[in-house]
Amino acid sequence: MTRTIIGLSGNLDRPSKTRTLVQTVVATAASEFHATGTIYDLTDFGPSLGAARRVADLDAPARAALDVILSADALVVGSPVYKGSYTGLFKHLIDLIDPLALADKPVLLTATGGGDRHALVIEHQLRPLFGFFEARTLPTGIYAADRDFTGGQPTAPALLDRLGRAVGQLAPYFDRRTLPEVFLLGA
Repeated sequence: MTRTIIGLSGNLDRPSKTRTLVQTVVATAASEFHATGTIYDLTDFGPSLGAARRVADLDAPARAALDVILSADALVVGSPVYKGSYTGLFKHLIDLIDPLALADKPVLLTATGGGDRHALVIEHQLRPLFGFFEARTLPTGIYAADRDFTGGQPTAPALLDRLGRAVGQLAPYFDRRTLPEVFLLGA
């Protein structure tokens, strides 16, 4: 069975620092845990997202993208920071999700912003949001400011160190799933 790590960037822009950060985390985790990784951003949901009042209102491609996200073994979620919080359309997408759909799913939280004054968005906005869904948010979140990127890529040593620590926190979720079933029965 192929395990999946899916990234969701709460941004409409391509390229974007948020998408690049999420993509870097997903690629690192997928390599580490021999999983497949896929990235989605809000553009992938098309115009039906803005008009949707419930999941059934999404068009077929948007619904398929949401189904892939919800079926992932682990999620990497990120948003650019606007006015101290995640983006509105990102929140709208999350509002469409059934409250039980993310229960017990490991979620690695990321965010990007212009400077340090937005660094607590993970703790004050994203962590409570995914706490509502009873998701298993990893202890280490990854915030990146503009200065952490060079040529559009995350390059700051402290950022890359934090990224490695956060990805390492996914290990219990993947190590447990790689054991033969006979060993899981006694767990």
